[in-house]
Amino acid sequence: MPGKPFFTEETLRFLRGLKRNNRREWFEERRDVFESAVKAPMLSLIERLTGGMADYAPAHMRPAAKILFRIYRDTRFSADKSPYKSHLGAWWARVGMEKTSGAGYYMHISATELVVAAGAYMPEKEQTLAIRRHLLANHEQWKKLIEDRRLLRAFDVHDPAALTRPPKGFPPDHPAIEWIKWRQWGMTKHLPAENAMRADLAEMIEQRFRLVTPLVEFLNAPLLPPERRRSVLVSALPRK
Repeated sequence: MPGKPFFTEETLRFLRGLKRNNRREWFEERRDVFESAVKAPMLSLIERLTGGMADYAPAHMRPAAKILFRIYRDTRFSADKSPYKSHLGAWWARVGMEKTSGAGYYMHISATELVVAAGAYMPEKEQTLAIRRHLLANHEQWKKLIEDRRLLRAFDVHDPAALTRPPKGFPPDHPAIEWIKWRQWGMTKHLPAENAMRADLAEMIEQRFRLVTPLVEFLNAPLLPPERRRSVLVSALPRK
């Protein structure tokens, strides 16, 4: 049963203020609000969602502090020197792929939206090649996953950042060539920020995470050691 909401109007008010006043002085004066109204409830939500993954994504369970993204931006190589992100996000990587991307589950809250997503987003070069080869051999299974009606009611296909031409070494007339040209494979849902204050927020996100799990497992299968791939491929079959 839904309980007390994780986030409140104070959460959104802080994020709106941060978007307008992205300065260290402003943030430090309100750090206690960030800690109590933004970070603490986000960690609680992460713990709730991670606990539920024992049933459908146990390989993605880690401590909440490891899943939460830092609010601080890395400005070393950016022309934008704003010190803070305008959103607070969480990424459930598969255990063993924490530093190399792979496919996982994601959500963030900002002043304007709540984002729920899952997939492989701009994976490393070797992982991209492995996923493309996986699509080459298993395109019929991928077609069922990516075109699943229930999935498409809950998510939109994330921008694939596709190549204009087939990657080198892949047949241009292959049935999966349009998917093979993608550089990221995932699903995303953008919702108004007010959804973060729903009492059933955790249930709503978990429902979507469960639905997209076969797609996540399909994308991770070619990135796992050979002895683990068969069982993951079987579990990635669309669920009825």
